[in-house]
Amino acid sequence: MALIKDFGSDNHSGAHPDILKALIDSNKGHTTAYGLDEYTKKAIKKFKEHFGENIEVYFVYNGTAANILGLKTITDSFNAIICAETAHLNVHECCGPEKFIGCKIITIPTKDGKLTVDLINPHIINIGDIHCAQPKVVSITQPTELGTLYTKKEIKILSDYLHKNNMLLHVDGARLSNAAVSLKASFKEISADVGVDLLSFGGTKNGMILGEAVVFFNKKLSQNFEYIRKQGMQLASKMRFISAQFEAFLSNDLWYNNAKHANKMAQILYREVKDIPKVKVSQKVQANAVFAIIPKQYIKPLQKKYFFHVFDEHKSVVRWMCSFDTTEEDIKSFTKAIRTTLS
Repeated sequence: MALIKDFGSDNHSGAHPDILKALIDSNKGHTTAYGLDEYTKKAIKKFKEHFGENIEVYFVYNGTAANILGLKTITDSFNAIICAETAHLNVHECCGPEKFIGCKIITIPTKDGKLTVDLINPHIINIGDIHCAQPKVVSITQPTELGTLYTKKEIKILSDYLHKNNMLLHVDGARLSNAAVSLKASFKEISADVGVDLLSFGGTKNGMILGEAVVFFNKKLSQNFEYIRKQGMQLASKMRFISAQFEAFLSNDLWYNNAKHANKMAQILYREVKDIPKVKVSQKVQANAVFAIIPKQYIKPLQKKYFFHVFDEHKSVVRWMCSFDTTEEDIKSFTKAIRTTLS
């Protein structure tokens, strides 16, 4: 019996066949543990091909660890980290940043999930005041948690402003592949070239089984990360099984093709739902997510047919995510269910 694909998240999908093949191919014989293996060396080489030679990259199991351990490495407990109110760092990491980083988290309300210099500037205060938290990092998400995109110019403006104020820029790039496709840019062009200091890079939402990467664009910032990763319980002994996935992911345009397809499906979904009565698309569809407002009384009946997340309970905002394996037939069936339920 065919299983219904839902629109809850792009990490609900299975693994791409090329990823599974890479795992099988790497499952031969013995190799050194803890990242001292040839698979990890090859994966790191791939990262340098995409992001530039002057980087340090480390693998962890998941995105929460990439964010928290990366940020912990570049902050002290008396610092403050600034992010959008909707940031995964603030909403969906169960106070992990506060517990493990120990910093103050300053959140800023936004209409579209994007931070600007004008929004950040009022919070760059009390510098040098021993009684106050010292702003150190701004964390943005690309694409944002609302599915919107920062342009290369917007990121460069942010990084220039932060660097002038002796601060750093972190990017949560769990879906950076989708952003790169939409922006028609390379990974390097939307990270190293525009002044990003630290990147959490994801593969799980784009066809991998597990594994995220922490990328430092200033090697000096990564000085203690190996120890912090070990303390943080994210040093994989059989790292080859993460590394082999990343090598395949960054080879033969796999990341690109997967993300391109997911983005295309989101555009098709948008076109199918934008004119349905009682559905109001609430954000620009720029990656692989569609955000919409539907009457509250219809949400649970529709979720019984297709699972998806409610993003804002008070405003009845729902999120519909497309994946590398979403098909046009999946979208037709889903939109038919929406029309039937909301009629």
